[in-house]
Amino acid sequence: MLTQSRLVARPAVRLLKPSRAVFASTWSHVQQGPPDPILGVTEAFKADKNPKKMNLGVGAYRDDQGKPFVLSSVRKAEKAIHESLLDKEYIPITGLAEYNKLSAKLAYGENSGPLSAGQIVAAQSLSGTGALRIGGEFINRFYQGNGGKKIYLPTPSWGNHGAIFRDSKLEVGQYRYFDKKTNGLDFNGMREDIRNMPEGSVVLLHACAHNPTGVDPTQEQWAELSKLIQSKKHLAFFDMAYQGFASGNTDRDAFALRHFVEQGHQVVLAQSFAKNMGLYGERVGMFSIVTDSAEEAKKVDSQVKILIRPMYSSPPFSGARIVQEVLSNPELKQEWLGEVKFMADRIIDMRSKLRGHLEDMGSKLPWSHVTSQIGMFCYSGLKPEQVDRLRNEFSVYLTRDGRISIAGITSQNVEYLAKAIHEVTKQ
Repeated sequence: MLTQSRLVARPAVRLLKPSRAVFASTWSHVQQGPPDPILGVTEAFKADKNPKKMNLGVGAYRDDQGKPFVLSSVRKAEKAIHESLLDKEYIPITGLAEYNKLSAKLAYGENSGPLSAGQIVAAQSLSGTGALRIGGEFINRFYQGNGGKKIYLPTPSWGNHGAIFRDSKLEVGQYRYFDKKTNGLDFNGMREDIRNMPEGSVVLLHACAHNPTGVDPTQEQWAELSKLIQSKKHLAFFDMAYQGFASGNTDRDAFALRHFVEQGHQVVLAQSFAKNMGLYGERVGMFSIVTDSAEEAKKVDSQVKILIRPMYSSPPFSGARIVQEVLSNPELKQEWLGEVKFMADRIIDMRSKLRGHLEDMGSKLPWSHVTSQIGMFCYSGLKPEQVDRLRNEFSVYLTRDGRISIAGITSQNVEYLAKAIHEVTKQ
C-alpha cells in the first residue's frame, strides 16, 4: 500500500525540441550521384514483365540458355581446394607467390626473357579494376616521363577507366580509336594522336577484345604501334581483361603484350580472371611491371608493397587459389583452355547468326562489323534513340552508346533481337 509521501506529484519535465541548427546532419551537403549506366540497365530489365526481355548490357558470359556459367575446371579446382583443408591465415601483401608466377606465365608466355630473368614484378590484385588502380597510384608516385602525370585512353574506352585514373590523381587524356563511319579502327587517327603526344607519355592499350567496341588492331598494326610508341619513349600500360575470350586462344590474344615486351618495352599490365575463368565475384587479377633488371625489380616490388599495404593490406585468397589450382594442374589447365575456346566460339557463333538474320531480313544497312569485331562486345552503331526504342517496344536492354553484350544472346532469342534491330533501324 502506497504511503501519502510516495504519492507526492513530481514536477513536470519540459521536453525541449532539438535545434535543427545544432543537430543538422554532417552529410546534408552530399548530393545524389548519377546512377551507373550499366547497373541502371539491369534494374530496368529486372522490373520488365515481358517474357521476351533481353539484358544485353552486362559484361558477363551466359550459356545458350541465358544462364550464368560456372566452368567445370573451376568446380573441380574448388573441390580439390576444399578437400585440402587449407588454413585461413593472411597471405602476403602481393598475394600468393605461385599464383603470381603462373599468372605471369599465362600473360607473358612460358619463354618470356624478362620473366626468366626475374625482371617482372607481380602482385595479386582485386581483379582487373584493382590492378588498374595499383598501376595508376604507382605511376602517380614514381613515373618521371616528360608526359607527366597523365594517361591517354582510347576513345571510347571502358567506362571505369577514367574514374580509376582520376582517383589515382592522374590527368586523363584521349586518343582516337573507333571510327564511327566504318564501325572499325581509326588506325590513322590513333597513330597521329600517339605521335603528337608529348614524348614519354603513358598510353593505355586494350590487349585484346577492346571494351566497348570489340575492335582490335591487327598483328601488323600492333607491330607498327610498338615501333611508334618506342620511338616516342612512351610507357605502354596494357589492360588485358579478356585473354582467351577474343579468339579462343590465350597465346594469340596475348600477342600485343608479348610483342611489346620482346621489342624491349617496360610495360605495365593489369590482368583479370573474371571473364576467362568466370570468376566475376571472386575479384581476382594481377598487376605487373616489367623492369630493367632483377635488382631494379626488387626496388619496385618493395614500393608496390608499400603502396598496397595501406590500401587493403593484402588480397583475399579464394579466387587466387582456384586460378592457381587450374593453372598448375595439367589436366585442369587443358580442360580450362577447352572451355575458354567453347565460350569464345559461342560468342563468335552468335555474331554470325545475328548478322545473318539481319541480312536475310533485307536490312539496307551494312552489318559486317558484327562479325569483324571480336570478344564479348559489339559496338553496333545504334543511335541512342534507337536503343530507347529497343527498350520501350521490344524489352531489349543495352547501354545508350549501342554496345551489345554478345554473350547475352542465345540461339532462342537471336532472331527476335535481329527483328527488333531491323525494325528500329529501317530507313
